[in-house]
Amino acid sequence: MAKDVRPGPANISTLDLPRDSRLAVLAPHPDDFDAIAITMRHFQRLGWSIHVAVLTGGASGVEEGFAGVYTPAEKVALREREQRASLHAFGLPEEALCFLRLDGDDSRLPLNEGSVAAVRAFLDRTDPSLVFMPHGNDSNEAHRHTWNLFSEIARADERKVEAWLNRDAKTQAMNEDVATRFGASDAQWKASLLRLHASQHVRNLNSRGTGFDERILAVNRAAAEAAGWPGEWAEVFERVGF
Repeated sequence: MAKDVRPGPANISTLDLPRDSRLAVLAPHPDDFDAIAITMRHFQRLGWSIHVAVLTGGASGVEEGFAGVYTPAEKVALREREQRASLHAFGLPEEALCFLRLDGDDSRLPLNEGSVAAVRAFLDRTDPSLVFMPHGNDSNEAHRHTWNLFSEIARADERKVEAWLNRDAKTQAMNEDVATRFGASDAQWKASLLRLHASQHVRNLNSRGTGFDERILAVNRAAAEAAGWPGEWAEVFERVGF
């Protein structure tokens, strides 16, 4: 009997995407936008308006004393500066970015009425047709909670919206419906954005022996290999409609 093989992801360049629409990124942490920077640039070139909400400050991701910061507030301020610098380098205006600061000193994203209200207000203000975020089937709690918050709001409000959930280094399993393929020059550009998150770059070097840029691009390289595109990189997504 022939084995049932799921087809590989569709190349984003083959999709009939509209122009001049709106998308939102729900980033659990500062830096999650940069993990899908090639895809964001594809939509930017189509004329889409991009709006980014960073849900937590991510203080726990900063090593004690890095760049002279010690308190949670100092660490949050540092990570927000890194995200602003990265989005400026990407080419987004300052008003495209907002920090919801839903976590406490423990950097955990709570599932409560305050979080729901803040995410709903962001979605009401930006009114996106596509929303991007890490996949909910992930070992990272904030990634799971971001999906839980969004899906609860989308269903409760009966929003006509589609979610694109990206593969991350900690994604456990997902459908790969669409992929943004890219080559070496684009990988270098993406790496330059990721390295602007210096606190994460140094932490990865110290704890994993590899840079933040290398870690993210390794996920993209493996995704391209799995899809049958050797020598390339790919950001892959599962699409969920509401």
